[in-house]
Amino acid sequence: MGFGSFGQQDAAPMAEINTTPLVDVMLVLLVVFIVTAPVMTHAVKVELPKATASVQQVVKTPLRLTLKADGSLLDEQTVLNAAQLDAKLAAVFKADPQTEVHLYADKTVQYERIAQTMAAAQRAGLNKIGLMTNGQGG
Repeated sequence: MGFGSFGQQDAAPMAEINTTPLVDVMLVLLVVFIVTAPVMTHAVKVELPKATASVQQVVKTPLRLTLKADGSLLDEQTVLNAAQLDAKLAAVFKADPQTEVHLYADKTVQYERIAQTMAAAQRAGLNKIGLMTNGQGG
């Protein structure tokens, strides 16, 4: 292997690749992988206990509110005004704060009316509000 020397002006640059550092790095990586491979496959044998538990599904009935095309608000079959709606939402929140509110609105209802109903539910503390559709596009 020829190295450049000091003091020679006409010497050509070194054209050989020094592979010694590459071999050193590869040997270090090989040793690291040889040492860590058994550690990665090592597992502790543990016999876990058996237990059975049934999943308890608590089905909560959501509060269904319907906004008709004329702007009236229904809870099941009862027509509600703003004061009755606030009282109903406060009672539902007191019974269960995690109750879902499903809002069914006619497609011709103004958005302002829908927003007012959703805001009333949020003021009462009910944060799970869903706008329901029939699931058919078009």
